[in-house]
Amino acid sequence: MKYMLLIYGDQSLEAQATPAERDAVLQDYFTYSAELRRRGMSLGGEELGPVWTATTLRSRNGQVHVTDGPFAESKEQLGGYFILECASLDDAIDAAKLCPALKSSAVELRPIVDNG
Repeated sequence: MKYMLLIYGDQSLEAQATPAERDAVLQDYFTYSAELRRRGMSLGGEELGPVWTATTLRSRNGQVHVTDGPFAESKEQLGGYFILECASLDDAIDAAKLCPALKSSAVELRPIVDNG
């Protein structure tokens, strides 16, 4: 079963991190990625650009409106993701428990629906 592991965090706090703190967080994610690959669970993943670089499209009355920024204001923003191949939800949860994001924010797991 495929799962998407969504990483949420307060990007305003991330923006205040020192270069050394940012490097330490990145190293934690490199280690986590390597562990997922070692377990044969990793199907990919990426860090997303900051929320203020987002572009949102909405359709209203048949017209598409394009605006800068996220769809909704929120304390935590989506900052990255991993796609996992796991035998069960329990395996996905075990993998998510190792995610560095849990030190300071939230991780969400969602099954990927196979419509094929």
